[in-house]
Amino acid sequence: MRYRRMPIEIESPEQLGYDTITNNLSESSVADRRLSDLGLDLDLDELLLCYGDHLGDPELRRLVAAGGDGLHADDVIATPGAAAALFAVATVVLERGSHAVVVRTNYATNIETPRAIGAELDLVDLSFDTGWSLDVAEVAARVRPGSTRLISVTCPHNPTGTMVDLATLQALVELAERTGAILLVDETYRDLTHGVRLPIAATLSPRAISVASMSKAYGLPGLRVGWAICREPRLHEALLAAKEQIVICGATLDEAVAAHVLAARDRVLPPILDDVRARLHIVREWLSGHAVFEWVEPTGGVVGLVRVRPGVELDTDRFYHVLLAEHGTYVGPGHWFEVDDRCFRLGFGWPTRHELRAGLRGLTSAAGEAMRCQPDVVSGQS
Repeated sequence: MRYRRMPIEIESPEQLGYDTITNNLSESSVADRRLSDLGLDLDLDELLLCYGDHLGDPELRRLVAAGGDGLHADDVIATPGAAAALFAVATVVLERGSHAVVVRTNYATNIETPRAIGAELDLVDLSFDTGWSLDVAEVAARVRPGSTRLISVTCPHNPTGTMVDLATLQALVELAERTGAILLVDETYRDLTHGVRLPIAATLSPRAISVASMSKAYGLPGLRVGWAICREPRLHEALLAAKEQIVICGATLDEAVAAHVLAARDRVLPPILDDVRARLHIVREWLSGHAVFEWVEPTGGVVGLVRVRPGVELDTDRFYHVLLAEHGTYVGPGHWFEVDDRCFRLGFGWPTRHELRAGLRGLTSAAGEAMRCQPDVVSGQS
């Protein structure tokens, strides 16, 4: 396998240094939580720090399975974050020369791991001009019946925050069943859906694998707890073997804490959702009538892909430089997601509301300074 570091990792805030950023609008999760923020009744003194169940903490898996009709704890494999689950799926399903269809833009791991394996990828590019909507017919046209091993989608979508509807999800499931492919649905943001949540994809078919984690919706990336849900026995066994050969088992402490959080999900999650939706309203107001920037409003998650309006002349290199150097504001430029740098991912769930508003003002000001036309074209309130 040939690994290469991804731009999103090389240029991440962790690598850049958090002390160099005042208004961090590049993050893709809600704000990081302390254990004390969660109000949990944790008594871990007697927790035995042994090798854990290879599938993952039984109570954690039971709670994950409780989120989907017909799921059982043994359908769930806990992993060190969703990234490990995605890696396991790619390495189990694909090999050098095998074929996959991946919807792009996408979380980089969903593209880079198949590339590292040497798989042949057909990429289905989503478009702002169609509202980032997914055309199942276009996906189907790229699938090679009997040859395509993996169809990979993300919902809610990172970095656009958009979602497929139930009919589209069901059509993707039917496509996988009809062609013999595995459907991977990265559902990391599912608990941050702003409307009606879709069913967990794995409940719809044994040929669908669902992946999610505690990182984005709960603000607990330091726990390193994610999972894959798979109901096909042979595939499930292969995913477990992959996990065992990478890490044997998860961190007993992390999985125990994650189980406590999920047990309190009905109390912990609603205020997070309320806060996220209030922040979405702040961004919505800022973008309303903005002369330079536009987006397709997210329906899930805490990110959106903003673009510079067509016809607006903007020096993107200068824009990003001025944005950070003069306004202390950082966003995720388009090349993180293999799209033009006239687009950028805006994360609105991580900074404080004060930092969010300041960052939005910085975006407006930096755009004015990078315009090749009259800077007074820029408008917008934050």
